[in-house]
Amino acid sequence: MLRSHPTRRALASLLLAAMGTPVRPALAQSSLSKALVEAAKTAGTVGEQADGYLGFVAPQDDPGLTAAVAEINTARARLYAETARRHGVSPEVAGVAAAKALFETKLRPGDYYRDATGVWRRK
Repeated sequence: MLRSHPTRRALASLLLAAMGTPVRPALAQSSLSKALVEAAKTAGTVGEQADGYLGFVAPQDDPGLTAAVAEINTARARLYAETARRHGVSPEVAGVAAAKALFETKLRPGDYYRDATGVWRRK
């Protein structure tokens, strides 16, 4: 588990800081994609997942939103791969560390998240 391992805590902090940086090549995404996803999070359609990626809480048929989620997830995958390479862990471990840090510090009340058991929950 991540909570007792200092290196993983440091990795989670690093990932969280990188995800919060407004301009970063690995997280390049359009402002439209970000706005669509933020609106969908507020509506309860999109949430954060324990693997570090966005997921759909409820079925939807909006191709623009699907593309926005894919764009952001692709940027996250690049960031996780880059971070994993630098820290000698797998991209999956980097994604989980980022999700853990995000769940603890960035989720707002009312936001949805999918825990490690696959259950959608609301903060």
